Amino acid sequence: MTPVQQVWPAEFAARYRDKGYWRGETFTSFLRARVTEMPDRLAVVGGEQRWSFAELEARAEAIARGLLALGLQPGDRVVVQLPNIAEFLSVVFGMFRARLVPVYALPAHRSVEIVHFARTAEARGYIIADRHEGFDYRALADEVLGEVPELAHVVVVGEAGPFTALDALPDGGAVALPEDADPSEVAFLQISGGSTGLSKLIPRTHDDYTYSFRASAEICGLNPESVYLAALPVAHNFPMSSPGVFGALYAGARVVLASSPSPEAAFPLIAREGVTITGLVPPLALLWLQAAPTTPHDLSSLQVLQVGGAKFLAESARRVRPVLGCTLQQVFGMAEGLVNYTRLDDAEEIIVTTQGRPISPDDEVLILDDAGYPLPEGEAGNLLTRGPYTIRAYHNNVGANARAFTQDGFYRTGDVVKRLPDGSLVVQGRAGDHINRAGEKISAEEIEDHLLGHPSVFDAAVVSLPDDFLGERSCAFIIAQGEKPKAAALKAWMRGRGLADFKVPDQIVFVDGFETTAVGKISRKELRASLRRRFLAQAEG
Repeated sequence: MTPVQQVWPAEFAARYRDKGYWRGETFTSFLRARVTEMPDRLAVVGGEQRWSFAELEARAEAIARGLLALGLQPGDRVVVQLPNIAEFLSVVFGMFRARLVPVYALPAHRSVEIVHFARTAEARGYIIADRHEGFDYRALADEVLGEVPELAHVVVVGEAGPFTALDALPDGGAVALPEDADPSEVAFLQISGGSTGLSKLIPRTHDDYTYSFRASAEICGLNPESVYLAALPVAHNFPMSSPGVFGALYAGARVVLASSPSPEAAFPLIAREGVTITGLVPPLALLWLQAAPTTPHDLSSLQVLQVGGAKFLAESARRVRPVLGCTLQQVFGMAEGLVNYTRLDDAEEIIVTTQGRPISPDDEVLILDDAGYPLPEGEAGNLLTRGPYTIRAYHNNVGANARAFTQDGFYRTGDVVKRLPDGSLVVQGRAGDHINRAGEKISAEEIEDHLLGHPSVFDAAVVSLPDDFLGERSCAFIIAQGEKPKAAALKAWMRGRGLADFKVPDQIVFVDGFETTAVGKISRKELRASLRRRFLAQAEG
């Protein structure tokens, strides 16, 4: 089994410890500290569940013992695919206590992604809900097990069917729990945006990740009176740590889990629980801005609306304060590390026109031209970064590591940004063939590979197009062979491949051919850029 690790050079690790970024904290130790300080304070609200810090810890410890009694061993990787329910937190804190390694998957993922995660992580377990939004995850588990029989244990929150129910884990009362993890150990594996093919796995250590959400909670002004609404899928990095559910719990605040980010689901929770801060992607922020003026629900407790995952246009950003009566906080970051925030006391013009400044004084930021040379301040270029919570390598992916990281440890983010004199970054877009659809990062290459599997598709090129609601939408240009398929039928076929629905092209355009160079060749990147230009020119004409 490939070891799961994330290692910083000794001189950097020593610097980050000496400066107090890495304090030797683990997920288990920080939850234990909150229980000692405030055992009866309400920590988690999810559906009908309302748990104090002490109840969360007790449930987590019972799950830790039960998973070990089931046959899992410390160090085993377990794919966790749960929606925004209270059990997400009891399960992952239980895994941390048992020194198991969660591999986070989104509820939208289907067999293609889950099989990939399980194989890459060499997972031995899979934890799911029974159903969510009409989808039966037990049927998905059956499908995944057919491809990855090494998944020895499937645990279900709810009706388990042929699997093991979370509430019916073996009695682990006699199981000896391991000592707390070393803070330098990998706590979990996150998924990358998947900008080139299927998502990569990101190992995050207790030390680096705890620093990121502890510092985020401070920047966002969280305290025990704060109430954080997790509206986005909680397995995403943004609602997990920026400051997210972990930052909120670290600060002693209450976490409220929304079953959906829609105004219909979220607004009643804001009113009932007195929510003070939440985070959205731009399309959802637009929906909230549209719905807020006519809602019967009292939203006056909301102090901060964070918007991240994709660029929030200034015209929309300016509407947040007058419509919602709260401060906008722009967030720009990546699961691999670097996170930037506009500060709550920034001038309004900075808040609405920039994507903020890095968390840490030791976040090193380079803005380079395509040849790798530094650009003057104010010029847009490729963003590279390294720092106390930016990874140095993906898990089990030598090729991706060679492409994504420089020899001296800088991460090539793939973002094009410019830096203002005050250090604020303004995001200009992506450097590669990467679609940012409502905050979900999609690889054009991955979707093309699936389309080429259809018998009536001779060639395919997938591009991003601007979209007022989604930010970007995906458009597939298709050269058909034989009888041309209907666009709707081709989309249905794509869904049948076991892909997450957000990866199915929003638009399909059939063309007679793709342009080539004089020698009959053109790079896929140039082809996509040419098709995008041609489509936009025709639309304007």
